[in-house]
Amino acid sequence: MDTSLFHSLEGKNVYFKALSINDAEAIHSYASDKDVKRFIGWNLMKTLNETQEYTQTMIDREVAGTHLYASVVSRTTGEVIGTVMLFNFDKEANQAEIGYVFHKNHWGKGYGTESVALVSDFAFEALNLHKLHATVVDANIGSARILEKNGYVLEGRLKDHFFIEGKYYDSLLLGKMGNK
Repeated sequence: MDTSLFHSLEGKNVYFKALSINDAEAIHSYASDKDVKRFIGWNLMKTLNETQEYTQTMIDREVAGTHLYASVVSRTTGEVIGTVMLFNFDKEANQAEIGYVFHKNHWGKGYGTESVALVSDFAFEALNLHKLHATVVDANIGSARILEKNGYVLEGRLKDHFFIEGKYYDSLLLGKMGNK
């Protein structure tokens, strides 16, 4: 897998770079936020040390070839504002799962939509994947909209699949096929 190409993707408002322990403080600013963590699969990071350890785990997964991660950087400020990922690769079916998380100060500004477009194009063009999918908590309307804006379609719903803060939520499965 060409991690260097993934880490060098560029859009109009954001660009990607390799995850780095040096960025753990920026990552911690959103990984430790309850509002951000609420509907993503990460544990809430309580300390900077926890975030540093998790960042190292992500880097190790990438080195092992099981995941691709990139920090999303704002072109305007130069700050790390989020993380994007490709994971759960199925080599036989030639597909993978896409994920992303952003600091809440950057929600609703198009960064997620642009980042998902960059990851999707990379997955279909550079990795020649047949399909991408994402799992979203149904209450995470913003995340589902990001995917829909990028041509992902609702393929399924699992009723009461997630139990978060004492409440059940449905799981939405959205998918997108490559152009080939």
